[in-house]
Amino acid sequence: VQLVESGGGLVQPGGSLRLSCVASGFTFRSAVMSWYRQAPEKERELVAVITSIGGSTNYADSVKGRFPISRDNAKNTVFLQMNSVKPEETAVYYCNAKRPLEFESWGQGTQVTVSS
Repeated sequence: VQLVESGGGLVQPGGSLRLSCVASGFTFRSAVMSWYRQAPEKERELVAVITSIGGSTNYADSVKGRFPISRDNAKNTVFLQMNSVKPEETAVYYCNAKRPLEFESWGQGTQVTVSS
């Protein structure tokens, strides 16, 4: 199982950024895909999740309405569109793939820095 994130970088407050995570080594369409983030000296927290069947989504309250998650099963890719970003959202963003009782895997993370 391999997850490779990309799209991180420096963005100004109020700006937008799109993260991508390309998956390989498992049947992507059957996995629940999530984005987490970890800010310095803080615990890793769930940002958004999208299910395998039906593509239902769920979000942390802090990002609802701003960070839509989506997936392209044909390209084995999950996205996180980050809009109206805030300085406190500076963190390393991680992609997560899970099939309950079978496996869970993490990407290496991509740094997002929100600063003017």
